[in-house]
Amino acid sequence: MAGLELRNDQRQVQTLSPRLQHAVRLLQMSSLDFAAIVRSKLGENPFLEDEEGPDPLTAVAGVDESVSGPTVDDGGGDAVSLDPQGDDRDLWQADRASSLRRAEDGDLSAMDMMAVETTLAMHLHGQLNVLPLTPRDLVLARGIVESLDDDGYLRTPLDELVGIIPIDPAATLDELQVALRLVQSLEPAGVAARSVAECLQLQLQAIDCPEQRALANRIVTDHLQALAAKDVNALAHKLGEDHAKVKAACDRIRRLDPRPGWRFGAANIAYVIPDVVVRKRRNQWSVQLNPAVVPRVRLNRVYADLFQRHRKAAENTEMAGHLEDARWTLRNVEQRFSTILDVATAIVKRQRHFLDYGPMAMKPLLLREIAEECGIHESTVSRVTNNKYMATPSGVFELKYFFSRAIVSANGSACSGTAIRGLIKDIIEAEDAANPLSDADIRRQLVGQGLMVARRTVTKYRQMLKIEAVERRRVR
Repeated sequence: MAGLELRNDQRQVQTLSPRLQHAVRLLQMSSLDFAAIVRSKLGENPFLEDEEGPDPLTAVAGVDESVSGPTVDDGGGDAVSLDPQGDDRDLWQADRASSLRRAEDGDLSAMDMMAVETTLAMHLHGQLNVLPLTPRDLVLARGIVESLDDDGYLRTPLDELVGIIPIDPAATLDELQVALRLVQSLEPAGVAARSVAECLQLQLQAIDCPEQRALANRIVTDHLQALAAKDVNALAHKLGEDHAKVKAACDRIRRLDPRPGWRFGAANIAYVIPDVVVRKRRNQWSVQLNPAVVPRVRLNRVYADLFQRHRKAAENTEMAGHLEDARWTLRNVEQRFSTILDVATAIVKRQRHFLDYGPMAMKPLLLREIAEECGIHESTVSRVTNNKYMATPSGVFELKYFFSRAIVSANGSACSGTAIRGLIKDIIEAEDAANPLSDADIRRQLVGQGLMVARRTVTKYRQMLKIEAVERRRVR
């Protein structure tokens, strides 16, 4: 029987300190998220102050020719007022005084006159309020409304809503069915549907002609895939109806709204602010940081000097931690944007033909090549290129867009996946709309040009380009 044994084993293992792990996470963030972190540091750390300039969270993407790098001051900043709350207090008092004057004079400001945004839930609740419903029916209908998605669909099963809606006694499935029909009778038509077919069926009541309404209902109920494929001939054959009648019904169905909830509420548009800007000067491509995304933060020299002067007497370890964190934040800001600039410069150096001639001139590029040139690890390059964008004369591209593996052609030369996607897009744009090309046809054309690409690769690239399949591109 083997006995137990204790043994010391010494080995060297490389680990990341908590601060270094935090720096890695910050490097992977987008510039807007990173700017939000810096703003929170400004509010928490008394040794940090904000320089005058555009706020990276609200500034419009633009380039000031006089600025070419991060604006960080680690000790040479001007002295600031010893009362950092003074400006905020003055603004608050001024706003309070203007509000009192506005109430006394009866005048409205521009903010008071702005229209309140109406959401889908607000619109539906307003209709429920004027219906003669019992309190229990009203609660159930409101529960259905609050469970709708932004596009107006109910994707939560009714049996799950039984335990979610707070009502005593608990709602039954039959009661929820009645509440669902009630909500589906509200405007906009098609709301609270559980599928695309049900959404369209709820809107078919708007068709005045009974014959066309019945035919459209058959199409939506039993032949929705054929409708999406725009194959009117096959659809007429399956229905046993005249081609003209089927085509008219299909045209009427396509005028319906499959996303009725999107009519209400403002769309959440995610604006992309580029981190670097590329311009051509004297036939040379130059790269510079976009100052709109660089936090303008510096060390408050007055507070730092005061603390250093009275540090021994105060023995305030918390303030010492704030000072160390402030200096680390400044170094992190400088290192982050310096690394982004180095990586972007290396990318532009290798992909200058893309900037001159477009996607067809994109070269294969690996993370390892940029890492070797910049003297950093591949994982660092991967983090730098994540959620970072480059503004070029051809558009705004994510840094990851410039990386792709090489695909060897018949003559032995290498071609990037981006170039092949551009070629596929050109082939599809030049096709006959009445007789579009299948993925196999596109592959044969690429092989004829010396590019050995599989059919599934063509399908993957077509889907990446968000181009529909051949059946849905066919015009009848």
